[in-house]
Amino acid sequence: MLNQTQLEQYNRDGFLVVENFVSHESCDALRTRIGELAADFNPADVVSIFSTNEQNRIADKYFMESSDKIRFFFEENAFNQDGTLKQSKEQSINKIGHALHDCDPLFDRFSRDLKIKELISDLGFTNPLLMQSMYIFKQPRIGGEVNCHQDSTFLYTDPNAIAGLWFALEDATVENGCLWTIPAGHHEGLKSRWVRDGNGSMKFVNLNTKEWDVGRLIPLEVSKGTLILLHGLLPHLSRQNTSPRSRHAYTLHVISGDVEYSADNWLQRASTSPARGF
Repeated sequence: MLNQTQLEQYNRDGFLVVENFVSHESCDALRTRIGELAADFNPADVVSIFSTNEQNRIADKYFMESSDKIRFFFEENAFNQDGTLKQSKEQSINKIGHALHDCDPLFDRFSRDLKIKELISDLGFTNPLLMQSMYIFKQPRIGGEVNCHQDSTFLYTDPNAIAGLWFALEDATVENGCLWTIPAGHHEGLKSRWVRDGNGSMKFVNLNTKEWDVGRLIPLEVSKGTLILLHGLLPHLSRQNTSPRSRHAYTLHVISGDVEYSADNWLQRASTSPARGF
């Protein structure tokens, strides 16, 4: 799937943009299916809000037990002061995760497509495992900011062997909250880890106090059907969507099964439902 020039670019910059990787028909099929899942979701019993600004809080059980399930997380700005939703449920969800690739037949087929398997093989991953998947809505006007981070902060392996696959299901622009990244930032090492503290809580452990050079950030504006491949150590973010257009995306995180996956990572699969490959 990847030629030598693309591999060299990925290794140099920490990311690779592959246009027209997914057909528009496949993008639309995922969007239709996620609409069905959202419509069937009853939020009456649980409300979990996703925020990268609260990742050192006491662990949200609904979130922490989502590694092998399909669960729904709301935008921070989706609620009125009295706790009611400002708009429809379908227009208020931040993301759905974290095992769409295992629990839904359509997302299973998409995530384990031969093209993706070959791409991961080209990166040199041996015995790859699909660890996490998320459908991200980036809702119009309320789609929240995701702070600058590295995927390896949350899914740590030793040695580092993680890749993020970000599929644009709609056009992603500066206006509706596209990804931004620091080219070659993955060469500067891991800045922090988000770990279990043994008491049911999570905390950040700082490994490098050097600030990211945000002046080097560049936007990755891409069209529908594009794949953005992200190195686990690459700093990236997305800004708030204040536009009237959504920015739907599907993300998949893959690790090598031949490295050590840390026991204090937040995402832990039960022995009865271990992570699977392709």
